[in-house]
Amino acid sequence: MKIDYSSGVALEAIKADAIVLIVSESEVEQGGLFAQWNDRIAVLGKTGLFGGKLNQTYVLPLENQYDFPIIILCGCGDGLLTTDQLRILAANIARAALRLKAEKIVFQLPGEITLLTEEKAVVTIAYALTEGLRLGAYRRRHYKQEQTSYMGLDSVTFNVEQQTDEAESEDWVNGIQRGQAFAEATNLARDLTNIPGNLLTPSDLAMAAIEVAERYGMPAEVLDEREIEQKGMGGLTAVGKGSVNPPRMIVIRYQGREQWDHVIGLVGKGITFDTGGISLKRAPGMEEMISDMGGAAAVLGVMEALGRLRPQINVVMVIPSAENMPSANAFKPGDIITTLSGRTIEVLNTDAEGRVVLGDALTYAREWGAERIIDLATLTGAVLTTLGDIATGAVTNDEAFMQELMAASRDSGENIWQLPVYPEFREMIKSEVADIRNAAGRYGGASTAGLFIGEFAEGLPWIHLDIAGTAFLSKERGVNPKGATGVMVRTLLEWLLGQNEEE
Repeated sequence: MKIDYSSGVALEAIKADAIVLIVSESEVEQGGLFAQWNDRIAVLGKTGLFGGKLNQTYVLPLENQYDFPIIILCGCGDGLLTTDQLRILAANIARAALRLKAEKIVFQLPGEITLLTEEKAVVTIAYALTEGLRLGAYRRRHYKQEQTSYMGLDSVTFNVEQQTDEAESEDWVNGIQRGQAFAEATNLARDLTNIPGNLLTPSDLAMAAIEVAERYGMPAEVLDEREIEQKGMGGLTAVGKGSVNPPRMIVIRYQGREQWDHVIGLVGKGITFDTGGISLKRAPGMEEMISDMGGAAAVLGVMEALGRLRPQINVVMVIPSAENMPSANAFKPGDIITTLSGRTIEVLNTDAEGRVVLGDALTYAREWGAERIIDLATLTGAVLTTLGDIATGAVTNDEAFMQELMAASRDSGENIWQLPVYPEFREMIKSEVADIRNAAGRYGGASTAGLFIGEFAEGLPWIHLDIAGTAFLSKERGVNPKGATGVMVRTLLEWLLGQNEEE
């Protein structure tokens, strides 16, 4: 989708499938829009068809007096809009345009656009509108025999009613660029997460990562099953050996500084399908386990955006990827595994495989120089019990680090809730026959799973994000579609770009 900006273009000169007007409740009642449409919009208000309420949309057909046949009216309420509300508003407009099968739309925006929002910066408004449009226009790939000829929105223009100066025009361009990068990174994560398990094996995920790395000239490394075993990555070896599709350890490095220092590690769980292994899952809902590599998809999306935006930071991305399958070769409850760190794991439940592969991945990120680490994983059902599909659960060993990421999540509109790490939880993951055990029972499951991973951070500042509830939705909500959401891509990018600004 091409998104651009113009100012001062008259209605008579606009050619599009539809134009978009953002309308408040008071404007519906009192007018104040374009005189030629005030009466029609007022009638909509009186009949209850459109009142200008926040996120209410209405399609208004026009006579043949302009080179656009339709107006998409979108309500903004009467209060000042937050950045997140503006983002969701744009997503709803994109969905309305898709229902119309529109290919080109124009946002007709007032000259004083900043008066609509709490955030008075034009660059933030441009960023939020762009990001919302791209996220709302996302469509999941399907595999039906009959393919539609409509390819979605192709072109969007933000047209500010009054001519803007050079500084404001530059803000629009910069905001659009940032919004495009964030949204396209998120949509890449959505695409990968939505791919069926038979079409995305660990080697396929590695190929997708190599494509991202080569697109932006970033060095990459993929270890195959022999190299993984020779390296001593006993966790990833154990989880992957039950499948005919062998495991992969994937690394991409982004270097935005002269020296390879102050390295940030991003680790994403890449279980391309999870049956539970010998500790087999129940059949209902197992089809959604195509999403068990949502953490890997998210960190790949982040690397895509870093390649485009080129901030002055250093990042190493690590993805441990495997299929967790039951077979004669599969690892079993009661097994003792020796990880890359040298720690031994007592396996109590083979369906608690994500934390096992992430242990090796955190150690490997440390070997690549990571000084702070964030891991993302669709890790536990327990986090769903606690937070539903509304918020991502977080566990950390560094409160200041956590508060930085929480601030970024508020800017991105993605909810994070910090989980407790009581000493009693640490006791629950101790083993009598090994250094640590991979399951601690039902109670406190999201916290104990996170603390298991944290053992492999070995004192480095570390945050674990459990996206099991937020990575894959059963229905559309906000800027997110049904299915894969690409959750945490935008939060991580907000935080990472903030590190660039601090340098």
